[in-house]
Amino acid sequence: MVPMTLCVFNEEFPATPTGKDWGDTLIAAAKKCKYPLVSEVTDDDVMNRTFDLFRKHNMYGVTSGRLTEVWHKAESRRVIPSFYLRGDGADPSPDSLRNLFTQGRFKVLGEIAVQYNGMAPDDPFLTPYWALAEELDIPVGIHIGPGPIGAPYLGWDKYRAKLHSPLKLEEILVKHPKLRVYIMHAAWPMVNELLALLWTHPQVYLDISGIVTDLSKPAFHSYLEQIVKAGFCNRVLYGSDQMIWPELINKSIEAIESAIFLSKKQKRDIFYNNAARFLKLSQKEIDMHHGK
Repeated sequence: MVPMTLCVFNEEFPATPTGKDWGDTLIAAAKKCKYPLVSEVTDDDVMNRTFDLFRKHNMYGVTSGRLTEVWHKAESRRVIPSFYLRGDGADPSPDSLRNLFTQGRFKVLGEIAVQYNGMAPDDPFLTPYWALAEELDIPVGIHIGPGPIGAPYLGWDKYRAKLHSPLKLEEILVKHPKLRVYIMHAAWPMVNELLALLWTHPQVYLDISGIVTDLSKPAFHSYLEQIVKAGFCNRVLYGSDQMIWPELINKSIEAIESAIFLSKKQKRDIFYNNAARFLKLSQKEIDMHHGK
């Protein structure tokens, strides 16, 4: 793995005269980054540093990706395995996925990242997966919001900004009222559409992964504050979107802790209590997490 630099708490994003120039423009801007993070070098480095931080902060994480089962085997107490669904033609059939969940190999369905392949939540491809998630009471996390800035010019040619709209979830929610679903990346920047959805469908949750460190702290705090002031703090979940940068855990915690508009209780709800409710953790699991 070649170490990669990620710029966090971005105060200004670069501009480019043409989309074709975007890759070079982004590389040049990264060299001037005010808050750079360098990735770990190997898969083991990523895992081990992540687990160090899990133990430091007493964290328990829903994790997904190609090494999920490896991570779960290495730290089964702290890792809640989640299945990553891409919509790229390589996903397992609904029946195969049913077997994975009934065997207990996975507990969450997510990240559903079909936005990168130009699909909305109501795309026919997802129809049987939504039905399966409701039937088996599988919690679902779906990417609705920002990918890498300038994604169509970095290799994700089907990625579209219009797919940031969370309202594309609405008919799914009505059709599957027992579905447990959270919106990853909080559908940024569509805050008005998000608030309309939260108001209309009280079962919807969201996480703040990605935007918690991709945006400047004032921009992130402004977005989160609108959600909180509207009365929906009890549906906000913490997330780091760390991928190969474990230090994003520290940075994302810092961004929440520095939000002066949040009470101590609201911060605790975001870090733990809301997720415990959404995931339907047992009292035994909650006590274990708190060292009881």
